[in-house]
Amino acid sequence: MPETFLPLLWFALAAAVTPGPNNIMITASAVNFGFRGTINHILGIAFGFGFMILAIGFGLGQVFKTVPQLHEALRWAGTAYLIYLAWRIATAGRPKEAGGAGKPLTFFQAALFQWVNPKGWIMSVSALSAFTAQGPGYTAGAIMVAAVFAAVTFPSTTIWCLFGTAIARFLQSNRALQVFNWTMAGLIIASIVILYI
Repeated sequence: MPETFLPLLWFALAAAVTPGPNNIMITASAVNFGFRGTINHILGIAFGFGFMILAIGFGLGQVFKTVPQLHEALRWAGTAYLIYLAWRIATAGRPKEAGGAGKPLTFFQAALFQWVNPKGWIMSVSALSAFTAQGPGYTAGAIMVAAVFAAVTFPSTTIWCLFGTAIARFLQSNRALQVFNWTMAGLIIASIVILYI
């Protein structure tokens, strides 16, 4: 197991820091609600993703193999929820404005989102398949995969949050913010298309 740690770490870093629904939403949240308003979102992703990997590693993956329709239903639910989140981002306004429709995701919402995030599922199943071995060491391997992903997800999403707060200063006009939000919403929709084709 120690020999797989470094390759797992690099895999997890690459998966966590590359663009995907979580990082796009974190950036948009930071632009609209600031770093402080996005902290619960960041923590929810790290916890929710680690917990999901554990759940898949300890049996949920087998349930989906036995009942593939359940996985397909979750996939479509995830797609619908991503479209809903894209709409929330597109219609978000500045928090101080009465007409602002958006609110940052809570810890619980961000944690639950991991269950319908297509990129999260792909990364979880790939990591568990590649970095665990069947037999007595499987449990420890699954725990290691979950721990490493949870650990690298926090700094990776924080980088995207800092990026969002940095570019927020260039989005002072309502028009610029609206264009940014619609662009982020479009990127979420594009990520759905890329993951499913």
